[in-house]
Amino acid sequence: MEVYDNANNLAKAIKDSKEYKEYKELKDELFTNLALKEQVEEFEKIRYEEQLLAMQGEKQSEEKMKKLQELYQILVQNPRVKEFFDKEVRFNVMIADINKIIGEAIKDVLS
Repeated sequence: MEVYDNANNLAKAIKDSKEYKEYKELKDELFTNLALKEQVEEFEKIRYEEQLLAMQGEKQSEEKMKKLQELYQILVQNPRVKEFFDKEVRFNVMIADINKIIGEAIKDVLS
């Protein structure tokens, strides 16, 4: 059970982290504006679809990439949205680092 206890402690540490708290607080604030929420969600949906294509080695849609760039330019004109994207990156870097640490610890049984 120690592994599960440690996993629960890690989950709590993530939720207590500055990266998580700042990201969640700003997301909650921004998403009270439904029009802005829809724009950000549309941006994130297109970005996710294009990332999936790239990971699968498929060609990304030039049309969608252009729309993604246009949406980004519109969204970051709002300083709070720019800050939101910055905090999102910091949070995702932290999660990626945690995943890397776990992956390195078990890589000998995964290969």
